[in-house]
Amino acid sequence: MNLSIRKWWQPIIRLNWKFGLFLILLICVPRFLLVLQANRTGIYNMIGLIMLISALLPFVFLNKKGIKSIGIRKTNRWLNLLLALITGLIFSFLLYWLGEALYGNSFHNWYAYIGKSYNISPGISAVERKIMFFIMAGTAMTFSPVGEEFFFRGIVHGSFAHSLGERRASLVDSAAFAITHVAHFGLVFVYGCWQFYLVPTLIWVLSMFLVSLLFFQMKKSTGSIWGAVICHSGFNCGMVYSIFYL
Repeated sequence: MNLSIRKWWQPIIRLNWKFGLFLILLICVPRFLLVLQANRTGIYNMIGLIMLISALLPFVFLNKKGIKSIGIRKTNRWLNLLLALITGLIFSFLLYWLGEALYGNSFHNWYAYIGKSYNISPGISAVERKIMFFIMAGTAMTFSPVGEEFFFRGIVHGSFAHSLGERRASLVDSAAFAITHVAHFGLVFVYGCWQFYLVPTLIWVLSMFLVSLLFFQMKKSTGSIWGAVICHSGFNCGMVYSIFYL
């Protein structure tokens, strides 16, 4: 397993569950705190930096063999990639309809709370809304899918898989992904103070856990991490569309 690690890291690093846990603590804890801070201040610049670091970590620690072993490789399964995109979109819309049915347009609805960070003016014109949508959708479909999938379904999953096997590793990286997203919705900053919505948070965390497992399945079906990235992009596109138009 150590043949996947870059030569200069081999004396101190093993690709196992301990390294996977180290990576989770290294990235997810500061990310959690930075997202909470961004939700309070409305300044999200540091989140982009976290996504960039997350995407680069596999290349920092792994050699070519290791990078390929965690799924960062080409795939010719174009139909499966298309299916991954559509599946991500469908899951996102289902989550929108669930939130609407249970909580309407209140901040107990995960999409409504996340949408407030977009600062969409009530008097925005149709053209301005379309331009803003494409900008936000383009960002959401690139930065976080690549950063999160290279990290969670890539190097973190690969580390745990060496110790626990593929199935259990997918449960671990999905749990880490879901808990990290409590910072995006769960601990909410509304009306000038912090609040915690227990039941909506449980639904949101379970949804993030399930969609994370879906991303892993798309990685398996395409034979490449790009299946997870494309599925994640579809999910984010559906979320942004729901916020802007539904």
